[in-house]
Amino acid sequence: MSQQVQGVVAPGKNEPVRVETIIIPDPGPGEAVVKVQACGVCHTDLHYKQGAINDDFPFLLGHEAAGVVESVGDGVTNVAPGDFVVLNWRAVCGSCRACLRGRPQYCFDTHNAKQKMTLTGGTELSPALGIGAFAEKTLVAAGQCTKVDPAVSPAVAGLLGCGVMAGIGAAINTGQVGRGDSVAVIGCGGVGDAAVVGARLAGAARIIAVDIDDRKLETAKKMGATHTVNSRSTDPVEAIRELTGGFGADVVIEAVGHPETYRQAFYARDLAGTVVLVGVPTPEMKLELPLLDVFGRGGALKSSWYGDCLPSRDFPMLIDLHQQGRIDLSAFVTETIGLGDVEKAFARMHEGDVLRSVVEF
Repeated sequence: MSQQVQGVVAPGKNEPVRVETIIIPDPGPGEAVVKVQACGVCHTDLHYKQGAINDDFPFLLGHEAAGVVESVGDGVTNVAPGDFVVLNWRAVCGSCRACLRGRPQYCFDTHNAKQKMTLTGGTELSPALGIGAFAEKTLVAAGQCTKVDPAVSPAVAGLLGCGVMAGIGAAINTGQVGRGDSVAVIGCGGVGDAAVVGARLAGAARIIAVDIDDRKLETAKKMGATHTVNSRSTDPVEAIRELTGGFGADVVIEAVGHPETYRQAFYARDLAGTVVLVGVPTPEMKLELPLLDVFGRGGALKSSWYGDCLPSRDFPMLIDLHQQGRIDLSAFVTETIGLGDVEKAFARMHEGDVLRSVVEF
């Protein structure tokens, strides 16, 4: 029997979000209903609200979540009712060309629940990133559920569902930061700070945080940055070169998603260095670089989707590291809020003093 729950809906482009009654169907084959315990407020949810992802309104927002499996459909074997899970937005198919080549983190056929959640009048909802977790319960593909140790706080575990995993993975998986490397991170919000944590975890010798907000730079230092650069008053390319013996960083992680900061990242890397784009650009953005510079500098220009993570491998590992005290995931939780406070949380994103607001249920 279907259930009625409360959820946060974006009704139209740039319209204020509102709490609505949502209809959750029983899970079908390969699906699971999850009782959400916590969900982070991510910039991607704001992008959905602004119409910057697509125009499939209304959206059921929220995707950075953890909770407990309530029920599963036929054929589900990876999780069972009662399991504590982090939701992920890239459910590996196991049969596409990437999976068959042993590279499931690049799965080309990730999937979501086939059934639709709706409003009470029958209007179908588009769940953000196939999850829709600003709701008391949500329907997902069972493959979007990753079991982790239930001893960890849901507010902490849920952050692995997007931003923290994206940043740590950009450093470790995509950028392949190694011991003794120099790393620069441009943009020190939640994802950028997670990239700082990832670089430190990988053994980077020098981690340079770049932002236009001194408050964010102070937070980046607490996360492990060895040097900071305020790019509002200082040329970040020159500053990064000066801090790396005149050469540039081995890995530069761009966590803004803007052409100008990407150009900074490109020219701030060492010869044969790596640029990792993890910031999400908007559809109208264009990048222009001299092709001779692309050729002449060598190295690698990479984009990082979800930190190139494999949830079944990376989520439990990061939870273990948190419990061992080797990384402090709780440092990313700035505040916990209620379901009706999401619109205010979007506004606070622009104030510069919030890494993550987390909705708790």
